[in-house]
Amino acid sequence: MGKEKIDQAFNVVLERGDKAFVPYIMAGDGGLDKLDEQLAFLEEAGATVVELGIAFSDPVADGPTIQEAGLRALANGVSLSAVLEKLKESKDDRNIPIVLMTYINPIHTYGVDSFAKTCEEAGVDGLIIPDLPLEEEGIIVPALQKNEIALIRLAALTSTDERLAEIGKRTEGFLYAVTVTGTTGVRASFQENLGAHLQALREKSNVPVLAGFGVSSPEHVHSLTEHCDGVVVGSKIVDSLYKDDRDAIRELIASAHISKQR
Repeated sequence: MGKEKIDQAFNVVLERGDKAFVPYIMAGDGGLDKLDEQLAFLEEAGATVVELGIAFSDPVADGPTIQEAGLRALANGVSLSAVLEKLKESKDDRNIPIVLMTYINPIHTYGVDSFAKTCEEAGVDGLIIPDLPLEEEGIIVPALQKNEIALIRLAALTSTDERLAEIGKRTEGFLYAVTVTGTTGVRASFQENLGAHLQALREKSNVPVLAGFGVSSPEHVHSLTEHCDGVVVGSKIVDSLYKDDRDAIRELIASAHISKQR
């Protein structure tokens, strides 16, 4: 189903008056044998979509927490091929949409056409590729379209209005609004004009706009979702899973369920 599955998941959440919550986890952190259970837990806890990171030796967009999780996964022998095979095995038991976050080099090494086809077979619904600029998307977009896989674009704070308009027009599934300049990681606060920036992105995008990078508390979720359709939370989720603090994850996800708080 790919793109359609992501669209349906967002529609269900937003139509009932909630905000979308997309947790990021590192595939194979603690061993790939834990992945199915982790995905089932996140779905049960109320996540809208799961962003599943692939460990990579040069993760340019990742902060310390996610880098460390990637190193743990690599130490466990986790690879892109192994993750796709694991997802393929559990495809029929999984309902929540899966978005892979990886870099262009592993995809190129795998083979673009083979990668897209295997993603479809494994039930991957979307992709986030942080180091793939708009100008070079042609190397992968046809293969993704053929297999109905959404390419989710990132919108940086430093991009021009013209570029943001183009990103908003092209993105599929959702628009990933980066809330800080720099890498991922827990932060105490965001810049003052972020709300206006997020609202401007909503006017440029035909799909939901989600804020990510640095989101780590229910207070962050509440303040950001006044201006957008949901959040992506990475480092806090990765850290809480590693420490087996599942109550913290449930609390974060519940903070996006506005309809239950009225």
